[in-house]
Amino acid sequence: MFNYNPLDCLPSAEDLPDSDDTPVDNELQDLIPTLLKASLALLWAERWDWYFGVDMGIYYHPDADAIVPDGFLSLGVHRVIDEDLRLSYVVWEEEKMPIFVLEVVSHRRRGEYSFKKQSYQDMGVLYYAVYNPLRKRKSSLELYKLVQGVYQLQSGNPVWLPEVGLGIGSYRGIYQGIQRQWLSWFDEDGNRFPTPEEAIQIERQRAQDAEVMAQQQRELAQKLAAQLRKMGIEPDSVG
Repeated sequence: MFNYNPLDCLPSAEDLPDSDDTPVDNELQDLIPTLLKASLALLWAERWDWYFGVDMGIYYHPDADAIVPDGFLSLGVHRVIDEDLRLSYVVWEEEKMPIFVLEVVSHRRRGEYSFKKQSYQDMGVLYYAVYNPLRKRKSSLELYKLVQGVYQLQSGNPVWLPEVGLGIGSYRGIYQGIQRQWLSWFDEDGNRFPTPEEAIQIERQRAQDAEVMAQQQRELAQKLAAQLRKMGIEPDSVG
């Protein structure tokens, strides 16, 4: 008996363009989502049920062009599909809509507050974040949550995302030698998770502290041994 599956007639990732050939307007559009992705790779190193795309096309309908956010997170999908990795994110293949989408605003706006926001809302993306580093009077980071089909602006910095199990917010710090405002993941208590660079520094400091402690213990042992010898006791005979 012939079994017809309409999904077999839809184009696959290999059949679709993997880019809209639109260059980023500034370096932040690459650095901000790349930092979030690298931090997730550290936080969720043992998990393989998530994917974070950077400047990758999302195909959400066979008759529509891809929409290309600066970054997006999808849960419940394979982190790695094969050694060639993903060419694009095709919703009817992944069977999961991204849960979080990020747009970084540059000097030239690209519809982050208008048609892109509407598109993500219509697609059913649960969380939509817009980071606008040029904003001074309003918050540079706005996070919207889909509530009954409509995006509602969430308050706070960071904002907790219970469906993701992480919070997201802005902070001032140094990344790749650049001191400015960055975005980061946070825990439920509002504590910021370290960047990969900071994690390396923390581990290096722990190793140094452990070596200092070991050296102090060796010196103490030597002093005790010297005191025992003065008392006519051979340290090796004490046990």
